Amino acid sequence: MKYKVLALDLDGTLTNSEKIITPRTKAALQEAARRGVCIVLASGRPTVGIQPLARELELEKFGGCILSYNGGKIIDCRTGQTLVQHAFPPDLIEPVCTFSRYWNVVPLTYDANGIVTENAASPYVQEEARINKIPVRQVENLPEEVRYPIHKLLLTGDPADMPHVEELMQQEFAGKLSIYRSQPFFIETMPLHVEKAASLELLLRSKGLTADALMACGDGWNDLPMIRYAGLGVAMGNAQAPVKAAADVLTADNDHDGVGLVVEQYILNEEN
Repeated sequence: MKYKVLALDLDGTLTNSEKIITPRTKAALQEAARRGVCIVLASGRPTVGIQPLARELELEKFGGCILSYNGGKIIDCRTGQTLVQHAFPPDLIEPVCTFSRYWNVVPLTYDANGIVTENAASPYVQEEARINKIPVRQVENLPEEVRYPIHKLLLTGDPADMPHVEELMQQEFAGKLSIYRSQPFFIETMPLHVEKAASLELLLRSKGLTADALMACGDGWNDLPMIRYAGLGVAMGNAQAPVKAAADVLTADNDHDGVGLVVEQYILNEEN
């Protein structure tokens, strides 16, 4: 079997517009896993926000992985072992939170159960909870609460303000953090040089494999590095233009079994 690891973005790729894995795609993935393919669910979401999809695909049974925080962490679903980890610099938690309060945006991070923030009532915090289907815990002082490794701080606020806040943050923390907007109301702050492809390379190396053994599917700009890196980079039919341009293969969109079709063709079909 040529492709031994299959990395999948979630929103816009694995799941359809209703945030559901369609039956054909689910069946194809479970058959690939039964044949020994390591399925990696690769997302900017926190680990706790990916676990329900991992359970749906029975990755704890087949030995798949969760790549969360856009590459900040990879865990083995069968053993629970952390395979790759890039922690947020502890000395920057307080400065980022202080900056956030000054510019009237709400920072949040995550623990093993869900979101941790100083303002649980914020509509943008509630949106992150809705997206990931996880609870919110309010604390008085976020930096004091966070005495464990975290992998990102998400800044949330009015979309009208966020471009200016992002620009100021990039000036303030230049060379210290990776900062980008993932939604009009979200600014991601991550350790430098963390992205999906770099973490997938570490995972492959731990298995004695190279990029030739990797098939990666995605639709968004943050999927570009892994699609370029993979032996077979697949762009969804609904992917952004640069992703389609970088891919080796185009498949159907996420509402028409794009992942299922390409898994059937390149993994389940023994002729390929």
